[in-house]
Amino acid sequence: SCFAQHFAKALVARRYRWLDFEPGPVGLTAEQRKDYHYGTFSFRTGNIYTPRMLLQWLTWALTEAPVPEEVWERDGRFYDPFRPGVEPGGFVSPEELYASRKETLVAIAAAVRGAQVFVFTMGLTEAWVNKVTGVEYAVCPGTVAGVFDAEQHGFVNHGFGALMADMVASLRLMVRANRRLGLLLTVSPVPLTATASGQHVLTATSHSKSMLRAVASEMVAARARVDYFPSYEIITHPAYRGRFFAANLRSVLPEGVDHVMTQFFRDQAAAFGGETAAPSAAPSAAAPEPVEAQEPELTEAEELRCEEEILAAFAPDQRHG
Repeated sequence: SCFAQHFAKALVARRYRWLDFEPGPVGLTAEQRKDYHYGTFSFRTGNIYTPRMLLQWLTWALTEAPVPEEVWERDGRFYDPFRPGVEPGGFVSPEELYASRKETLVAIAAAVRGAQVFVFTMGLTEAWVNKVTGVEYAVCPGTVAGVFDAEQHGFVNHGFGALMADMVASLRLMVRANRRLGLLLTVSPVPLTATASGQHVLTATSHSKSMLRAVASEMVAARARVDYFPSYEIITHPAYRGRFFAANLRSVLPEGVDHVMTQFFRDQAAAFGGETAAPSAAPSAAAPEPVEAQEPELTEAEELRCEEEILAAFAPDQRHG
């Protein structure tokens, strides 16, 4: 999710090894790397909000399952329905899109096989799907690109059973590829900006986060290799009186991110020994390029790098319908 973007920066700043298997071409500026989603996650998928989307990517990367050839078009440019924001201006052709997606699938497989801990922040239960093929999209068709077709496209709000099954299946795929892998789950504290459920956005947010939090608990209880860190509770608990949220009441302020990560690394030191590493702008040679330990409140343009924010951009007055 969008909140998960903070995690890698905190790891790098504290000299932990964060694996980036799709670093991108040399010569890009820091801003270009952000715009094209390089260095955001360990691979260039854009945000993965739901367990179903995670399972979808893992299935394509780790099995022989065919990858859909569906593309979206707008103004002569082509967009990947499963990561439409990674190429801001679109691809020049479907072939270029397929080649880029293949690189990402290779990176996903390498990341799963090369990691000791896979961190996944669950963000949403709502999604848009293709009713014919069953694939889940990153955003609603017709927003970034493509055309919405009510007969072909549909809304789904995943229930507990489906969410749990998708997380179990995702873990099974990853462990099959890497027997030593552990899974660390978190739940994004960022509330929904819009909902297609028909509920008020406040109710929809409560429903979505409660479902995801329950799945995390069940995964920890049933699987020894799964753990949970309460970043959601730390940010949203009434004891903090909302002070970790920016003025828009959605974005998490740098002090909130820093507080969460300080507790995380303090827990690591308590559980595994050693001292808590202080943030540093000079990571070890094994880590990616230096990144600041904290990031400022996201600007409007930066918020639009989060696929969920596109909903607000296209329907600013439709926050609960």
